[in-house]
Amino acid sequence: MSSTQMNFADRASHRAWLAAQSALPSGFRVGVSRFDFTPAEVRRPAKMTLTLIALERPTADFAAVFTRNAFPGAPVIIGRSRLDGPSLAAIVVNNKISNVCAPGGVAAAERVCAEAARLLGFAPAEILPSSTGVIGWALPVDEMLRALPAAVGSLAGGSVMPAAEAIVTTDLYPKVRRATVGAGSIVGIAKGAGMIEPNMATMLVYLLTDLAVPRRELRRMLPWAVGPTFNAISVDSDTSTSDTVALLSSGRVPCRDLGAFERALLCVCGDLAEDVVRNGEGVRHVIRVSVVNAPDCESARALGKTVANAPLLKCAVAGNDPNVGRLVQAVGKHACSQAQAMDLSRMRLTLGGVEIFSAGAFRLDPAREAELVGHLRAAELYASAPPRDGVFTPPVDFPAHERCVEIGIDLGHGGGASAAVLGADLTHEYVSENADYRS
Repeated sequence: MSSTQMNFADRASHRAWLAAQSALPSGFRVGVSRFDFTPAEVRRPAKMTLTLIALERPTADFAAVFTRNAFPGAPVIIGRSRLDGPSLAAIVVNNKISNVCAPGGVAAAERVCAEAARLLGFAPAEILPSSTGVIGWALPVDEMLRALPAAVGSLAGGSVMPAAEAIVTTDLYPKVRRATVGAGSIVGIAKGAGMIEPNMATMLVYLLTDLAVPRRELRRMLPWAVGPTFNAISVDSDTSTSDTVALLSSGRVPCRDLGAFERALLCVCGDLAEDVVRNGEGVRHVIRVSVVNAPDCESARALGKTVANAPLLKCAVAGNDPNVGRLVQAVGKHACSQAQAMDLSRMRLTLGGVEIFSAGAFRLDPAREAELVGHLRAAELYASAPPRDGVFTPPVDFPAHERCVEIGIDLGHGGGASAAVLGADLTHEYVSENADYRS
């Protein structure tokens, strides 16, 4: 999805690049506060971060899309109702607890919004809540209310980095992307590492722009941009209860080219979506499945997701093993599950650009096997580290590169439809992270 590939030698070079991406569009401020608390459900000390993203004045120009999970979190329920409102002025985000199906969850989120509104001088209905973290626990509302004044007091323009760093949970590093359109810009930040499967992912995304784009255009563009980006990624095939992608305009800069804005929005979303996968829990390889010459885009994306989510293939990639039989079985599994029979007689498969299957048979030999292993190893973000005290800890906290394991599926149909899906390998680190997530 990203138009350019970058390499980072170390954490410092990556952080320097992030800082260069982080200039806030005019009309926005961010603030952060942190506090300790004890969840009512486990009686074990925990930490929470509150993040405020505030406009200098309310805007009527905003859009959002949310998870399709049948058990949405309280912030999603409230967020959907906010879409009918005349204006939005701020977003209040908490990590650690996602406020999903907790008793009184909606009322708890509304109390936090009301206090944030009072401190900021806005109306409660102009505040959008957002939460991420453990499902089922209740928000520590009293502690959050006591922490809000510090978040408001720290509000500042300049850089979005404080917010990008504050919203993470199990992420290894913050995610920031930007695009310039005329005299204005779009800046996006994202949180997401596990429970990643559209629609959409365990993912919070905030897109901020100072370009004056009307509400109706923002609400047309955002779903269009989310489709091939955030809805075309998967780390573990689990659909979150809390996904939110919000787009706000401060309207400070005239937008003289809506087409350029739309293209820039797609680029920012695409880059952030790839960042989410690359920063996924335990991810050592990003897998890009490109399906071409399919009957239509929907069937191309569905096949791409089946392959990206195939557990045996994901495990093979984690071990740098080009076990291409697992790729063929995943394609065959998808084909037999469709209501209408799929014609695979003209299918051609590639791995790292190397043809491995065509005319109904594998095309393998020792030289190709060695080339395939080399491709997998070159795409590895870091080597697996031995566990310490039973816990796998990634040895890096920055993306060393932006290479992918490239899987190509050419179905050979005349329709010419295509889609690309980003997935990830399945590693020891992923299992370790999710075996004791709440502790």
